[in-house]
Amino acid sequence: MQAQQLSLFSISDTSGKAQSTSHAIAEALGFTYGPGWPDIFGESLNNWSRTAVKQPIHTLSLFSGGGGLDIGFHDAGFSIHTMLEIEPRFVDTLKANCGEDKYFLDSTALCEDIRNYHPPEDLKIDFIIGGPPCQTFSAAGRRAAGVQGTDDDRGMLFEEYVRLLIQLSPKGFLFENVYGITGAQNGEAWLEIQKAFAGAGYKIFSRILDAADYGAPQHRERLFVVGVKDGDFLFPRPTHGPDSPDKFPFYTASHAVTGVDLLPEERSQTVGGRFGHLLVAIPPGLNYSFYTKEMGHPTPVFSWRSKFSDFLYKADPNEPVRTIKAQGGQYTGPFHWDNRPFTVRELKRLQTIPDHYEISGGKQISIHQIGNSVPPQIARILALAILDQIFKVSLPFELPLLRHNETLGFRKRKRQLTEVYRNKAESAITKVGEKQQLLSVSHRIFTANLSEDFSLEELTMGEQTENPLKIEFSPDQEVWHFGVTNGMIQNSIEMKIIVHPAKSKQWDLPVSKVELCANKLSFVLFTALWKAFEAEMARLGVKADLVQLCGYYQYQPRFVSRLTLPDEIHSAEWKTLQKVVNGIGTRRILSTETLSQMWEVESTAVLKLARKLKKIGYEVRNEHTNPQIPDDHFLIPYTFPTLNPMSVQLRKSLEAQKE
Repeated sequence: MQAQQLSLFSISDTSGKAQSTSHAIAEALGFTYGPGWPDIFGESLNNWSRTAVKQPIHTLSLFSGGGGLDIGFHDAGFSIHTMLEIEPRFVDTLKANCGEDKYFLDSTALCEDIRNYHPPEDLKIDFIIGGPPCQTFSAAGRRAAGVQGTDDDRGMLFEEYVRLLIQLSPKGFLFENVYGITGAQNGEAWLEIQKAFAGAGYKIFSRILDAADYGAPQHRERLFVVGVKDGDFLFPRPTHGPDSPDKFPFYTASHAVTGVDLLPEERSQTVGGRFGHLLVAIPPGLNYSFYTKEMGHPTPVFSWRSKFSDFLYKADPNEPVRTIKAQGGQYTGPFHWDNRPFTVRELKRLQTIPDHYEISGGKQISIHQIGNSVPPQIARILALAILDQIFKVSLPFELPLLRHNETLGFRKRKRQLTEVYRNKAESAITKVGEKQQLLSVSHRIFTANLSEDFSLEELTMGEQTENPLKIEFSPDQEVWHFGVTNGMIQNSIEMKIIVHPAKSKQWDLPVSKVELCANKLSFVLFTALWKAFEAEMARLGVKADLVQLCGYYQYQPRFVSRLTLPDEIHSAEWKTLQKVVNGIGTRRILSTETLSQMWEVESTAVLKLARKLKKIGYEVRNEHTNPQIPDDHFLIPYTFPTLNPMSVQLRKSLEAQKE
């Protein structure tokens, strides 16, 4: 057995020449590597498998989504018996591709919760594929407030996977998830999952793989687990990139989308909104970080690591794109190097979903399905390795395999990218020229309205609105002074906020401090002061918003603030707000009891005060807004109000929703 394994993962033939895996596959299946080649590869592979796979490999697909894994395994000769998916709109896609003259000829798509799925006792299943929802283990989950992992109901869905393994007893299975699963809860969740699979009677083999290494025009790192009843399993060696036997080049983004028909309106589409215009200057391959001090930009509007890496990310046509996200906002990339959004047809190419595979629903639900999918191309290569080793089907080419302890280089290459990006940024900035001139920093007075979603809307001359705010901006060489009144004559200062750089920290304002003053103790005026400061800073091109000036909350803040109130004020709401502005109870996940001590209030008052903070524009999170946060805990990320019309947290409630 050992000798057989050595021959399988050897990457040299008898003449001592390195194997050319990609060329060997193309020669054996009769296709060439042109634009859209994964579709041709899939068709050629499927034609071969119809005669090579003598006995049907009955396969159950769990958490099928839009069908990415199913496409790959189907093409390699696996007979997809049932596809199980809970989201009705995804099931519409699966059903649209099932039936006569469709992608899945004899498959059934079921819209059902796996917890309610009980297959017939006589159902014969040879293999199971699928991966449970990954939000509780994902980077987004970690960024939200740590990883809850198996403490979340979604994180426990693998138990249902195990239940079906025990009941159906297939020869093996493939389980896919985000690689964050291995570090969730200090590794305890991953250990729990491994024990559960072992308890079901399977020996498991796992690897984190990058889809670009297997022919996808997209860098997408995912954990793959293969379980077998008997024997061993070795993962396939990359077919593309520096770790492939012949260093076969990656499938690039421009190569992938070549030939996709575009409508004139799609070709001319732009990215609008507050930050859309910034995309034009970003070099291909970079994101919002181009506009940071760390990248050398002369007028940085963003703070380092203050956004997700796909924010304003522009694809490099000569490289695979970064991971396509299932859900995102207006500025979530990848964007085309021509400064426009990719079309759904182009995103299918970047995910290696066949052109003729039908995806149901509008643009956003289509992108959701594409981003949720496993790229079919890596699924095909994994399926071939399983076909060869577990089901003993002879392949028409040699598929080199990885030793168990062999390390791939994609992580190392990823760590080296910062310097590459910095060099790109430097080159682009040199072409732009000297530091852009800021708008004139001068005294001005204007009226504005603060909307319910915390947008400060400057009013034009003669525009009427109820309770307009008068805002005065008075800058000098040392201080930016903001005064806000609600129509009353400003003859006194009832509320003052001082903002200045944190100790040993620099900020990107040309003054030593900012003063925010109001002539009345009012929560509306309090929020308006911060929003006026933020709006003026953005108008002048200094920073995009206050978070960019302060820095992301998980890092040490670049500025501190102090709220001064009249001595006679004893209101719990105002006293708590003063503590929050002064940094007490912020930037960390804290229990209700801890906050009650910090704020010097009864523990029963904490939720009420948290609701009040949210009502005046503060981002406040708990277990109901972010499942990763423990029960009876809160997170107030910043000392200043950050909610705006685009905020995800704006419409979330701090209390459980009634059924």
